[in-house]
Amino acid sequence: MRQTAPHPEAPAATPPSPTTQPASRHRIIVVGTGFSGLCMGVKLREMGEDDFVLLERAGEVGGTWRDNTYPGCACDVESHLYSFSFEPNPNWSRLYAPQPEIFAYLRHVARKYDLMRHIRFHANLIGARWDEVRRLWVVRAEDGRVFEGEVLVSGMGGLSNPAYPDIPGIDRFEGPQFHSATWRHDVDLNDKRVAVIGSGASAIQFVPQIAPKVAHLSYFQRTPPWVVPKMDRPVTPRERADFQANPWRQRIARNKLYWMLEARFLAFKYKPEWMGLVAKVGKHRIRKHIKDPALQAKLTPNYTPGCKRLLISNDYYPALARTNVSVITEGIREVTARGVVTQDGREHPADVIIYGTGFKVQDPIPKGAIFGKGGVDLVDLWREGPEAFLGITVAGFPNFFVLMGPNTGLGHNSMVYMIESQAHYIIEALKVMKERRLRTIEVKPEAQAKFVSHVQQALTGTVWNSGCKSWYLNERGRNTAAWPGFTFAYRLKTRRFRLQPYRTERA
Repeated sequence: MRQTAPHPEAPAATPPSPTTQPASRHRIIVVGTGFSGLCMGVKLREMGEDDFVLLERAGEVGGTWRDNTYPGCACDVESHLYSFSFEPNPNWSRLYAPQPEIFAYLRHVARKYDLMRHIRFHANLIGARWDEVRRLWVVRAEDGRVFEGEVLVSGMGGLSNPAYPDIPGIDRFEGPQFHSATWRHDVDLNDKRVAVIGSGASAIQFVPQIAPKVAHLSYFQRTPPWVVPKMDRPVTPRERADFQANPWRQRIARNKLYWMLEARFLAFKYKPEWMGLVAKVGKHRIRKHIKDPALQAKLTPNYTPGCKRLLISNDYYPALARTNVSVITEGIREVTARGVVTQDGREHPADVIIYGTGFKVQDPIPKGAIFGKGGVDLVDLWREGPEAFLGITVAGFPNFFVLMGPNTGLGHNSMVYMIESQAHYIIEALKVMKERRLRTIEVKPEAQAKFVSHVQQALTGTVWNSGCKSWYLNERGRNTAAWPGFTFAYRLKTRRFRLQPYRTERA
């Protein structure tokens, strides 16, 4: 299907007043309206299912791409692949789309596929509990609304809750401080002394944008990332017109991108030594832009590229080479009223502190949010780390599905491809339930354990488990985030729903 220009922005929904209301009953409840939730909604509509709701904690759709509005925010996967296969956009302005365009794209999808009437805004989930007697999910929102459904689908994602560092004294700081995911556009950074804590994917993008404006930028880096060139450029009007007139050309471009990125997994899994070529490119760029040997040493990683997320940027190193930027690798001891104190006792003055410390990827679902059979909290069940069959279903949690669940994250391709695979699997499960008149399905513990064991075994020897500390690993050093195979292999595993791994109860 071809995409027209996104609709103009509609006013955000007004939060309803807190109240206790009669439960709203539906067959399916989906939590979240980012890429995952919207994809699920579209696929439900395609199968002819109309009895579902999408619960959104904010007043507009978009998830991560609604919330992250920091300067320079953009996708690090090419736009034509970081979009739904069923809704191509011929109008991307750049090869790597900036945040406002992705946000507009998601709003467009919600409107084009008639999802807005299914969305309940300002419905911040505070608890979802499986009712074993009535065999349904009871979901409570912060404003007092209650939703009941036979099936619960989590589309909350791993990049929905910002992670703040555990640093003594944060509350003592007298100036503005905020996370990159909740950027304070009302805070003027011009001629200010700014401390940036964290050197991940977000900092790579916003540091070059703010460095020319500030009086001084103190950049606190714990571990340097590998940064390679970003092969970005504007998409010409002629190219856009060609994609609009000939959608098949855009499909070919998307397929080329997919297989090019998919080939990178060979190095991640089977040929880690190939990542040495990436290291050479990264080191060359450091030497090209950073002339100070001491700063070069600070910015050169000592781990295999890909072990931590591989980042792309053309302006990161030039920004760090500026005379008003200091890269600080000494550990942070505390935050004071006027700045940041490192372990050597030196205080680095700051008027503003910005945290570029990422998200709670290892804790995508907060404690007290989802309760399964026997009132078991999902977080307690995942004490050793999140795990699920195919990254989608969890033993002890009937009729519960997770999008972008454990061990389905990627370091080499587009997560939208994985999301579509998971949504397809859930749709197939719902069809089987309807055809066979099943009231509940629940993955068997032994099936889940076998799958998880296979995944952990497959992760052995991959670049993600090569020794560095990253968001792929939890505190115990277990990789609970990355999918250890090709994405097309995951799609083959999820193309059909089989009942054999599941316990069932008839309606």
